[in-house]
Amino acid sequence: MQVLLVEDDISLAEGLQQALNHEGITVNHVAKGKEAIYVVETFPPDIVLLDLGLPDIDGLEVIKVLRKHKVTIPILILTARNSVKDTVSGLDCGADDYLAKPFEIPELLARIRVLERRISTTAESNEIIIGPVSLDTTSMQVKIDNKTSILSKSEYMLLKALMQNAGRVQTRDHLESQLYSWGEEISSNALEVHIHHLRKKIGVEFIKTIRGIGYTINKTNS
Repeated sequence: MQVLLVEDDISLAEGLQQALNHEGITVNHVAKGKEAIYVVETFPPDIVLLDLGLPDIDGLEVIKVLRKHKVTIPILILTARNSVKDTVSGLDCGADDYLAKPFEIPELLARIRVLERRISTTAESNEIIIGPVSLDTTSMQVKIDNKTSILSKSEYMLLKALMQNAGRVQTRDHLESQLYSWGEEISSNALEVHIHHLRKKIGVEFIKTIRGIGYTINKTNS
């Protein structure tokens, strides 16, 4: 999953990036509202984490612009404004959730998982089961035929992206965006290497190659 973090406090942003990356979430960061609008409309993330007190335009204005432009991506407000009036204003503007600072990382992760389930085609809970494979997004544990399988972080993130979108073809570019943040160096065959390793652990037929486009997992894999 790819998250856009809109936060002008650089130290806080770096801390959040590190914490979320550790949980298998790819995070890209901008510090201004106008940058956020451009990125969301040009390179749409899965979820936006949005501070309100931005240096150029207020975060509420960012939400209004995005919703006016029919952007439906889930937005989670992260802000020091903690009054009931502020919360109501944020939700009424079109935010999906509101979390006041300071907050604990486990609560942020839980709220992200709720939004993640809304955009997934398969996940009605924190566990996704397709054929012999089960993936728990809370524990980051993967089981194959009820036996725990050890995956690297990149392998887990890739499998999660495919399973959450089972039945839909995921392009190479989209899958790479789920695994890597802006500026990370990516070798030309990195994605193929991860797919190869996953197939060795899960079975060669579980992940289908759509030649010239990308990869997919059937919803009824067996």
